[in-house]
Amino acid sequence: MVNAASYDVVKRPLLTEKNMHRAEVRNEYTFEVALGANKIQIRTALEDIYDVKIVRVNTSTKTGLTRRFGWNWSKDSSTKKAMVKLAEGYKFDLL
Repeated sequence: MVNAASYDVVKRPLLTEKNMHRAEVRNEYTFEVALGANKIQIRTALEDIYDVKIVRVNTSTKTGLTRRFGWNWSKDSSTKKAMVKLAEGYKFDLL
């Protein structure tokens, strides 16, 4: 049974052309995750949801940009993504 907290950590898979090429060639997949999640939480959440074995987790945080629209200033939200390498023989079925 999947833990409900796992879905709070992993938001969605990032399905771009570059990420799909990485998945085919290197068996690496990219997910958007919660800003406060660390690598251990990401690993356990993905292993819990998808029933796979993960070898490595790399994370990258993009801070939101401050922009100006006329007189008003606004800030985009920050995002965090995780690049996950799976063990040999495992695969995500994302599509």
